[in-house]
Amino acid sequence: MATCPPYPTHPTGPTGGALRHAHWWQRRWVRYGALSTLLALSGLVILALVREQTGTEGFLVGLGLAVLPVPLLVASFRWLDRVEPGPWRNLLFSFAWGACAAALIAIVANSFATRWIATATADPSHADTLGATVIAPVVEELAKAAAVLLVFLFRRRDFTGIVDGVVIAGVTATGFAFTENILYLGTAFGTDQLSGDSGIASVTAATFFVRVIMSPFAHPLFTVLTGIGFGIAALSGERQHVRRVLLPLLGLLLAMGMHAMWNGSSTFGEYGFFAVYATLMVPAFGLLTWLVIWTRQRELRTVREELPAYVVAGWLSPGEPFALGSMRERRMARQYARRHGGRTAARTVAQYEAYATSLAFLRHRGRRGRAGADFVVREQELLHALWHRREFARPALEHAAAAQSWRGHEHGYGHPHVAPMPVYWQSYGQVEGPMYGPAPYPAYNPYRT
Repeated sequence: MATCPPYPTHPTGPTGGALRHAHWWQRRWVRYGALSTLLALSGLVILALVREQTGTEGFLVGLGLAVLPVPLLVASFRWLDRVEPGPWRNLLFSFAWGACAAALIAIVANSFATRWIATATADPSHADTLGATVIAPVVEELAKAAAVLLVFLFRRRDFTGIVDGVVIAGVTATGFAFTENILYLGTAFGTDQLSGDSGIASVTAATFFVRVIMSPFAHPLFTVLTGIGFGIAALSGERQHVRRVLLPLLGLLLAMGMHAMWNGSSTFGEYGFFAVYATLMVPAFGLLTWLVIWTRQRELRTVREELPAYVVAGWLSPGEPFALGSMRERRMARQYARRHGGRTAARTVAQYEAYATSLAFLRHRGRRGRAGADFVVREQELLHALWHRREFARPALEHAAAAQSWRGHEHGYGHPHVAPMPVYWQSYGQVEGPMYGPAPYPAYNPYRT
């Protein structure tokens, strides 16, 4: 997920001038305040609803058990996002939306629909089955997909590909599953309190095993399909309007279908749940895991292929593209910076790595005609950010590249062109390379292959 480059202080108009008379609702603090208020109110309402259904003791037990898989799931999605790590605020929004807004929408809509079907058909058991297999998948996946859509529309610079869609969708679904697990585990605990059951034979233990041990990835797996649809749409050209609309819809429909299969597994007979789990959920989880890891490796390859152009222009040293294209060498660079400059230096190197990755992806899109109209402005912002962090980052990355090259030569492999070599400054336009002035912008055609 792209790390946001520095934005202009004021929004700009068509000619680049500042919009001095922007409407009050267009101000960032107004939008953030309204969104925070909405999520806070949703959280309070969902808290009251869950506590009313489970009781205070059941709520606390459900909360304690439901929180267990959350750190592991969030850490997993954050690990996938380490090539181009995005801002934490996007993840916090996604989790809060899933846990508060999406959960509230699902509880209210599912309850209303199930009661309406039961009243219309006079068959409560049929209404419950229909609600679980048809209503719930549609309502819940739509509610979770709203978070992905909001990030896609309003944080577009942070949403550049498949991994971004997977991370936002997965974290949103993790928040949703967290609230849902509190409800189910708290209700199960209340049932055990009435029946006197405890230990392994209790309903709470069975619910915990199924929802937390066996299938903590269920909700993330469903919604990730929607995220992949948005991620592929983000890779599409600006003029491919049909593709940018249909792909997210296709991903959403697949998420609803898999969700419906999972919820309906109990109606497939005594072993229906285990059959669906073994034949659908586990293979789908493995396939999506492979897809995301393959995409991550492709992103690293893009970094190695695109950044050498900035070496020729004098913005990067020869070894940096190869160091930035390896997660191991990135980590070595941060460790080196921490040893020699402390936490501040390590954080600066991490920011440099993120900006450089965003720059590589931007150039990759530009060469394929998929960059937006603000290509030049965004490229300048990213290069400006790199230039002001080079003091700590360049020595650390050069050290990592040299160490890996030395280790590679010992074992018969290594990075090409990481040995010290002269940098040839070249200009394709009117702006010169960095040796001619303080932090200028690159003078080459970004669409040149």
